[in-house]
Amino acid sequence: MYLPRIIPCLDVRHGRVVKGVKFLDLIDSGDPVELAEHYAATGADELVWLDIVATIEDLQLATDLIFKARRRIDIPLTVGGGIRTIEQVEALLTAGADKVSINSQALAEPALVSKVARRFGSQCMVVAVDARREGDHWQVFRHGGRTRTDWELGAWLRQAEDEGAGEFLLTSMDADGTQQGYDLPMLDFAHQHIHRPLIASGGAGSVDDLEQALRHGEDALLLASLLHQGSISIPGLKAELIRRGVPVRWPI
Repeated sequence: MYLPRIIPCLDVRHGRVVKGVKFLDLIDSGDPVELAEHYAATGADELVWLDIVATIEDLQLATDLIFKARRRIDIPLTVGGGIRTIEQVEALLTAGADKVSINSQALAEPALVSKVARRFGSQCMVVAVDARREGDHWQVFRHGGRTRTDWELGAWLRQAEDEGAGEFLLTSMDADGTQQGYDLPMLDFAHQHIHRPLIASGGAGSVDDLEQALRHGEDALLLASLLHQGSISIPGLKAELIRRGVPVRWPI
């Protein structure tokens, strides 16, 4: 039986993990390499590492940190932020990333998704999407949620899948950091438009939220604030989910 994935997210800014609410009011949450090692050792199924200012400030991703993290962990690692070229993708995969996540540049240059998928395989091409509700639909944003695009969520998901996306990382800007639960209506909508796996992001604040999302049918959940603040450990939340009859991969 396929078991869902519990995936800590490391939002990295200038070499430090940060977390905010709805992409604002960022606070320091620690060293990314140390946190990556801790989460891998305590039962994370995968890790996502996103440099949240690389695109905005036109920075290169710190491949030296990715290399250090890879030497300390043995679970799949997805890395994103500021990726603009196929050469950068190759550098990150060489440094130890298993998958790359591309957001803003994919919107600006959808063909980049195709290039990565053709050269390295669609299994390593994750398209990250930040979306916010506007009236009766969800609108896609780029540049860390700062810039509204012309893409409606469903249309962009279909386009990205056609270009070769092997997986999606979908963040609800409305739910991000609120710890009030995942945006289930947005996730329902997204699943109607794609066939590839989807990682649900934004809103996890309790075991109840994870249970609701997993019973709802999500098979990969991204966590940040809940873990970084020490509210609960990965073994603790997995043990509680199992106690409630929700199957997950045991951490150790």
